[in-house]
Amino acid sequence: MSTNEYKANVTYAGDGYFIGTTPSGIPQLMDSKGDRHAAPTPLEMLLVSVAACTAFDVQSILEKKRQDVTDYKVEITGTRAEDHPRKFTAFHINHIVHGRGVSEKALADAIELSDTKYCSVAATVRPTATITTSYEIIES
Repeated sequence: MSTNEYKANVTYAGDGYFIGTTPSGIPQLMDSKGDRHAAPTPLEMLLVSVAACTAFDVQSILEKKRQDVTDYKVEITGTRAEDHPRKFTAFHINHIVHGRGVSEKALADAIELSDTKYCSVAATVRPTATITTSYEIIES
């Protein structure tokens, strides 16, 4: 397998549960019965993956820019099509940054770099879904 290939697997565990094992060998429980809320569904994991990918990038970039971030959260909203397969058609990502003297330009630039250059999950979903972003800076 080349370094550009990733391999994961999903195994049925009974009663609508599946265990996905990531390429790094970490198991993740998933639930095909979304109404019982016992574990995430694959669709929920995709939503979290889009948010996490940009969060990882933005946090790292802000750290490199020596921004004094004391707390950081990303909220994401996904909009799905009405017709099956009910794919996501849009995502809105809101970055909420708490800190001391955090530069609005540094944050906006970090989000832009993630959105256009670094976030491979966003790049994967972008051909079929629009992605919009916003941010808030809250002085600590």
